[in-house]
Amino acid sequence: MTPPPQPALSKRELLTGVLKHVSRSFYLTLRVLPAVLRDQIGLAYLFARAADTIADTGVLPREQRLEYLQLFRGLFSERGFAGQAVTRIQQAVLPHQSLPAERLLVERLEDCFRIFLEFSVEDQARVRSLMQNLTPGMEMDLTVFAGDRVEELTALRSYEDLDRYIYHVAGCVGEFWTQMSCAHVPSLAFWNQTHMARIGVRFGKGLQLTNVLKDIPRDLQRGRCYVPQDWLEDAGLKPADLLRSESLPALRPVLTRLLRHALDHLDQGWLYTLAIPRGQIRLRLACMWPLLFAGETLRLVAYSPDLLNPAVNVKMTRSRVYRLIALTTMTAANGRLWTAYWGRLRKQIT
Repeated sequence: MTPPPQPALSKRELLTGVLKHVSRSFYLTLRVLPAVLRDQIGLAYLFARAADTIADTGVLPREQRLEYLQLFRGLFSERGFAGQAVTRIQQAVLPHQSLPAERLLVERLEDCFRIFLEFSVEDQARVRSLMQNLTPGMEMDLTVFAGDRVEELTALRSYEDLDRYIYHVAGCVGEFWTQMSCAHVPSLAFWNQTHMARIGVRFGKGLQLTNVLKDIPRDLQRGRCYVPQDWLEDAGLKPADLLRSESLPALRPVLTRLLRHALDHLDQGWLYTLAIPRGQIRLRLACMWPLLFAGETLRLVAYSPDLLNPAVNVKMTRSRVYRLIALTTMTAANGRLWTAYWGRLRKQIT
């Protein structure tokens, strides 16, 4: 049923309170961004999370999730915002949300679009383009994989399929980030936007490939194997073999290949970060933090003896996260210092 009308949230309430509940980690990045970028990038993140919530509402049949996801994507087409479409999505999705933060986000979709329509025409176009590129990755999850249970386990066929997936769910965000930054940060006027957008794509791919690697066992339980099947076959493995922890030694050569791809992408992300003028400390930090977190996570992936155990969550400790945040801030995101740190870190991974 349609949720009862509620007082509209202010921009501040939506882009601080709601966003903080939806993602504490991205909220840290958002708060350090230059003020001229926070609203656009913060709202784009909320739209992306809303699309992800639609795609992951497992109680609904996959065909319906795909239908509502495509309906949501249509709100960012030339036809524009339609309140009836939002109501249809809410009626279908809200009754099945157990997480309060995701329920709140879906309830507040109209507030999100109200703020979106206050953006300049140019910024609206950038967000529309992002959402048109982002949602096909979520559609891949609903069409490529056979189901949502471990008994329906399916793998991506090739690295090309994985590369296409990580472009849609994260690489395109690098394009969007670059376009929005160039439009609003005057000191980036010297950037070749087309070239930097390509590097931004690599940046995003590296972050997503890191997520793929650390989440292998949990994705397997959802019937999804993002490790390419042809690479598994080269190692004498099948997707179902990854459900057994003792398969980890045989998987190591495949992991090493994927780790190298992730590092190659993240190296481009490091070049992207260093291309930001030194005076733009906030923008540098907003890029440096996820890069360093990804590198630290890949180091854990590379050496974890429990990588295939779904009960073990391979991630940085909160204290390590806050230590890196403090040190990079205290050193004003110094390029020479942190490039040396990045070099030592990546040597420990492969």
